[in-house]
Amino acid sequence: MLFHLFEYLDKHFDFPGSGLFHFLSFRAALSVLISLTISLVFGKSLIRMLRRKQVGESIRDLGLEGQLEKAGTPTMGGLIILAAILVPTLLLADLTNVYVQTMIIATVWLGMIGFLDDYIKVFKKNKEGLAGKSKIVGQIGVGLIVASMLYWSPEVKTKTPISKIESEQTLDAQGLSWEEHKDLTTTIPFVKDNEFDYSWLVPDSWENQWVMWIVFSLIVIFIVTAVSNGANITDGIDGLATGTSAIIGITLAVFAYVSGNFVFADYLNVMYIPNSGELTVFIAAFVGACVGFLWYNSYPAQVFMGDTGSLALGGIIATFSIAVRKELLIPVLCGIFLIENLSVMLQVAYFKYTKKKYGEGRRIFLMSPLHHHFQKKGMHEAKIVSRFWIIGIMLAVLTIITLKIR
Repeated sequence: MLFHLFEYLDKHFDFPGSGLFHFLSFRAALSVLISLTISLVFGKSLIRMLRRKQVGESIRDLGLEGQLEKAGTPTMGGLIILAAILVPTLLLADLTNVYVQTMIIATVWLGMIGFLDDYIKVFKKNKEGLAGKSKIVGQIGVGLIVASMLYWSPEVKTKTPISKIESEQTLDAQGLSWEEHKDLTTTIPFVKDNEFDYSWLVPDSWENQWVMWIVFSLIVIFIVTAVSNGANITDGIDGLATGTSAIIGITLAVFAYVSGNFVFADYLNVMYIPNSGELTVFIAAFVGACVGFLWYNSYPAQVFMGDTGSLALGGIIATFSIAVRKELLIPVLCGIFLIENLSVMLQVAYFKYTKKKYGEGRRIFLMSPLHHHFQKKGMHEAKIVSRFWIIGIMLAVLTIITLKIR
C-alpha cells in the first residue's frame, strides 16, 4: 500500500523521498525491519494473551529430558509469524504483481489450515487436531491455486539470455538480447544446460494446455505437501524449524533477486524471470519474521509456533521455490526438512517390515524424527538445534554455488 501511495506521490507531485520506493533493496531492508519490529512487539503481547486464555501446549510423555517441563507453554505463536510476513508485504510490495499475490494467498491459506488444526487441539481438546484427510485436501487446494496462478497468468514468463550478439532482436539497456518463453521450464542443479521443461514428461500427442496444467498442478501439489509437512515434522524442539526456515529464506532471497535482475541473470547464465524480483520484499519479511520469532522461540521457548506457523513456513518455502524456478534444488536447500521426513518414513516402514517378518517391530533410530534420536542419546536440545543450523547453512551455501557449478 505504501509502495502504491509513494508511487502515486512521485508520479504526480514529485514528493521528496518517494523515489526510494522504486528500489527493491530499500523496500527489502525496510521489510526486514518492520517484520522484526512486529515479531518483537506483537509477539510479547500475543504471548501474554495466550497465557491469559490458557492456550497451552499439551505434551505427551515420550521419555525425553525436560520435555514435561514444556507443558502449558503457549502455542499458536505462528500468528506472530503470519502477521510479521503479511503486514510488511502489504505495505511495501507491488500488490499488482502476480508472484506477490500468489505468495500472499499461499501464506493465508496454509496459515488457516494450521490455525484450524491448533484450534481443534487447544479449544476442542482433541489431541489429533484437524483430520489428516482434511489437511491433505487443504494442501491440494492451495497447490491447485498456486499452479493455476503461475500457469495461466500472462505475466509469468521466463527469458533466456542470448548473450551480446549482433541480431535483429531488440536489445535491452545493457545491450543484451533475451528470448522470451511462456513455458514450464525449471532449473536442474549441477548440469551445464541446466533447464528442464515439464512438458517433456508428456507425449507430444497429448500436449495441450489442460494436460500440461494437470501435470504442473500434480507437481506443485506434491512439492507443497512434502515441504509443508517436512517443516511441520521439524518443528519438534525449540528454535529448530524457525532458524532453519530463516536460513532457507535468505537463500531464496538471493535467488529471487538474481532471477529478477537481467544483469545478474546474464552473468550467471540463469533464467531471467521478469517481475520476480518483487518477491525479494516478501522473502525479506519472511526472514525477519523467523528471526524475530526466534527471540521468543529459542531455548527455552516462551511460545511454540504450532501448526499455524510450521505448515505456513513449509508451504511458503515450497511455493516461493516454484515461483523462482528452483524447486528441484529443494532436496539440497531443505535438506534438514528432507532428512527429518525420511527418518520418520524409514522408522515406520522398517518397524512394519520387521514386525511382519520377525513378529516384533524393530527400529532404526531410538526415536523419530531424527532430532529426537539425538535427544535420546543424551544430547541437549540447544546443541542439536545449533548443529542442525550449521548443517542448514552448509546446504544453503551449496545451493547458492549451484548457480555456477555445472
